[in-house]
Amino acid sequence: MSPMNSNPGPRLPPAGRRARTVNGRRTARPGAQFDGYLAPERPHAGAYDEMFAPDGTVRAPYRALYGSLAALDASDLTNRSQALDRAMVDQGITFSLSGQERPFPLDLVPRVIQATEWSRLERGVTQRVRALEAFLADVYGDRQILRDGVLPRRLITSCEHFHREAYGIKPPNGVRIHVSGVDLVRGEEGTFRVLEDNLRNPSGVSYVMENRRTMARVFPDLFARHRVRPVGDYASHLLRALRAAAAPNVADPMVVVLTPGVYNSAYFEHSLLARLMGVELVEGRDMFCRDNVVYLRTTEGERQVDVIYRRIDDEFLDPVHHRPDSVLGVAGILNAARAGNVVVANAVGNGVGDDKLVYTYVPEMVRYYLNEKPILPNVDTFRCWLPDEFDHVMQHADELVIKPVEGSGGYGIVFGPEASKKELDALRRKVRANRRGWIAQPVVQLSTVPSKVDDRLAPRHVDLRPFAVNDGKDIFVLPGGLTRVALPEGSLVVNSSQGGGSKDTWVLASRSSTSEQELDRPALGEVSVVDGVAAEQGPELSTSQQQQQQQQQS
Repeated sequence: MSPMNSNPGPRLPPAGRRARTVNGRRTARPGAQFDGYLAPERPHAGAYDEMFAPDGTVRAPYRALYGSLAALDASDLTNRSQALDRAMVDQGITFSLSGQERPFPLDLVPRVIQATEWSRLERGVTQRVRALEAFLADVYGDRQILRDGVLPRRLITSCEHFHREAYGIKPPNGVRIHVSGVDLVRGEEGTFRVLEDNLRNPSGVSYVMENRRTMARVFPDLFARHRVRPVGDYASHLLRALRAAAAPNVADPMVVVLTPGVYNSAYFEHSLLARLMGVELVEGRDMFCRDNVVYLRTTEGERQVDVIYRRIDDEFLDPVHHRPDSVLGVAGILNAARAGNVVVANAVGNGVGDDKLVYTYVPEMVRYYLNEKPILPNVDTFRCWLPDEFDHVMQHADELVIKPVEGSGGYGIVFGPEASKKELDALRRKVRANRRGWIAQPVVQLSTVPSKVDDRLAPRHVDLRPFAVNDGKDIFVLPGGLTRVALPEGSLVVNSSQGGGSKDTWVLASRSSTSEQELDRPALGEVSVVDGVAAEQGPELSTSQQQQQQQQQS
């Protein structure tokens, strides 16, 4: 055996071994906070743990982090966790739940992804975005994939988010998915799989950036021991993509961020991105459309708008074509887009691409449009609208996770193994009444990462949402993405609306990489210059009565 392999690295303390006490006080034994971490009786004991192998040895990407954490005692963990909480509250990093603003929980243990593994994820996300771009251009154009029978026509025509109003609209640079979020999970075997695609208004990137800034301030010693790739330049990539989306005859395009308003659950993100990009943050009432051109009202008069990064769902965007009672969008904006006078990012109608049933056909899209083998597999999925798969779901409902196709935010999901017979019978009736509206998947034991629970570290389940930005030439995948963590013990639902939190996601640079490390860069928000434009705060919104606000749960 070579010397390199003879030292497997540190090992988790044996399960059940407790810290010693002296005069009633707990001693600072290294690694004591991990006591019982891999206890066989823990919920979902078969899940893949990202820090520890089944025999308790620490996996290579986590060895330096484990050494730092093992040196801390319970009071150190508590103090640092409290410092994180204070920093998040002081910075106003919140989310809306049931009409109340709450701090977004940030766990103090980061998730670590090694360079080689991230490279594969990056290629897989890029491939998926390219295939979905081709699909959207096709389904709102020639529809060749339907004529060739690769996808059933009724799959598209029955999709709630397929909008015929978007047919024939061709973006100047061909990009419809300017920003995407691909949700990934790692199963028991350790393989990353795609859980779903988010192509409309994927949210959460603000937490990626703010989590990193907060962690860098509270744990500068940890960053000094790791080659962590930075995430603070996301806004520059986004602005570059939005400016590239404008019509080619526009020399200096005006970009705005369109928000539903301060009552929206993701308003913090809207305002942060507008500030970092140095563009105007606007509401629908700040703009109007005349002669198929969109204008912004300013104190200096009207200004033509070239690109709108909208954070409003399609149904609320244009009252001429969709909901006539909407006061959130701009009447005529879709006609202006069709005339080529404004670009809406992400494009109207993208929701047909992230429909949970259409999702099951993305591997076929990759083969059809790209002539490539999918790099990232889907989670195995049963389509209830197909007779054989419907029969399987009815017979094995107590073993599956059954999801509404139009559901979001973790709502409406039924975990078969945890449901009562009465609940399963009611679910079967719903599925029979609307087979197109349901899919089912095996229970995926999401991978676990150590998380602070009281005065110790315990395994909690996580997923990952990488964000990709497409400028028409290249697809940039932010190195890290949002790791969401299910904080209640045994829970597999990571959504913040269901009690979840987040972790900072560290992508390690390879040894040969010349890219910057996190601490080599200025702190996020101290100096922000993108494409030569200094970032400034967007305009303050005037006070108005609370209106109906569309809530984004993606």
